[in-house]
Amino acid sequence: MFDALRTVRGIVRSLRIYYGDRQHGPAMDRLYRQFVQPGDLAFDIGAHVGDRIASFRRLGARVVAVEPQPALVKTLHLFYSRDPNVTIEAAAVGRQTGVIALSVNLDNPTISTVSTDFIAAAADAPGWEGQTWTKRLRVPMTTIDGLIARHGTPAFIKIDVEGFEAEALAGLGQPVQALSFEFTLIQRDIARACIERCSTLGYARFNAILGENQKFEHSDWIDAKTIARWLDDLPPAANSGDVYARLA
Repeated sequence: MFDALRTVRGIVRSLRIYYGDRQHGPAMDRLYRQFVQPGDLAFDIGAHVGDRIASFRRLGARVVAVEPQPALVKTLHLFYSRDPNVTIEAAAVGRQTGVIALSVNLDNPTISTVSTDFIAAAADAPGWEGQTWTKRLRVPMTTIDGLIARHGTPAFIKIDVEGFEAEALAGLGQPVQALSFEFTLIQRDIARACIERCSTLGYARFNAILGENQKFEHSDWIDAKTIARWLDDLPPAANSGDVYARLA
């Protein structure tokens, strides 16, 4: 019972953060309008509490939302199960299908992860103090290629899977028009691996956003080597953000 209350409290906190700020939604819409048009399909991988789903739907896109954590899947169903243009898949995403262990952060459910390396990197790192992953669940795992086979090719893929981004990208065999992946500065090696994978897939132009401000750091899109150097030069206090990649 106590664990359930901690999870509910953590989800309510996230809902306040991502839905309580009146400027957050319009800022996301301005950002994603560059990648998503009415009638497009978008993948939200690591959907968490679903604020990106809301933005994609406001822009007129169909959405496949993927989230492995049961409590967050229930939250997504509460908000979006009546929308025929939203499909929710309860799964992790990696380089192959199967089953994988999910480590749950009861007090901060949106950073639950299937990456043991992520947990190790967060231990005692500045900005990550007090985070604990005390519950483990076995969850199904799919691939981006598998999602495409079931639902079609998206115009845009958002990937935010707490240190498992490179594994998720390894399960994408052919590029889509554009995608984003989260990075954390406690795992710069994962960000580099994601950039390398994007380059291999054919992505030529990159940009980035720090935190949740929804504004690109670079006025012009840059190449893979330049975005990698920018990431290397960031101070640890910058903490996290998202890299965006597009084909041209």
